[in-house]
Amino acid sequence: MRIRPIDLVDVLVYLVVLGAFSQLFPAVISETFLLALLTAILLKIVLEIVVWVKSKALARVRSEGAVASRVIGVVVLVLVLPGSKFLVLELVDLVFGDAVQLGGFFLVTLLIIVLMLSRGAVRRLLARSEPAPSIPESS
Repeated sequence: MRIRPIDLVDVLVYLVVLGAFSQLFPAVISETFLLALLTAILLKIVLEIVVWVKSKALARVRSEGAVASRVIGVVVLVLVLPGSKFLVLELVDLVFGDAVQLGGFFLVTLLIIVLMLSRGAVRRLLARSEPAPSIPESS
């Protein structure tokens, strides 16, 4: 897997959002800046996997295939939506222990929603600010 510039931008956005949450919500704790950065990287990895699984499940639901395939897609979505929040909480606890806490289920759900909205907003902002590709002049 290759790291793209947009992946680094995502991590920085996640770091800013995580820092804001640690200031606004006492239940969100990151003892050091390095732990916050590592948490942002962990969130990036986990959320990329979750987004990939969700997109595959949605494609299955929207497909013209068999009803059983579409039902499997719906079941996967129903399991992944809340399950991803528990996965984030457990992974953060497993990797960082008590040094990083993201609050409970509802707070981590809010965190993930804000992370994804912020990521989308920054990506749209960057896409609009990219210069149009130049067309070489022929002589």
